[in-house]
Amino acid sequence: MERKLIRGDYVPDGRGGLIGLDGGQEVLARVLYRLTARRGSFPFLPELGSRLYQLGREKPSERPALAAQYVAEALREETDLAVRSVELRQDGAAGRLTVYLDWQGEMLTARVTLPVL
Repeated sequence: MERKLIRGDYVPDGRGGLIGLDGGQEVLARVLYRLTARRGSFPFLPELGSRLYQLGREKPSERPALAAQYVAEALREETDLAVRSVELRQDGAAGRLTVYLDWQGEMLTARVTLPVL
């Protein structure tokens, strides 16, 4: 069972424990973790995470295709999950990534803000 995180902190349940997630919410939490963690930053899990942080180094015209590639890499181990589409939009100096997923017939949407695009 995954635990609920907000801004990097676990959310207490008010009874001395932590709020847990299940079903689609648990899958979505794992997806968001894999998308926001920098690939290669965990020495014993070098394949965990994504390369989305590198998008700012690329030409703007190449970023959407690379974002889809980086999402696919990051979620490769989530075998019961299918990526339906990936949208990347410029929002000021940052980017907004929206990933549409299919998990056991349930549609899930993951949104990530990417700094400095």
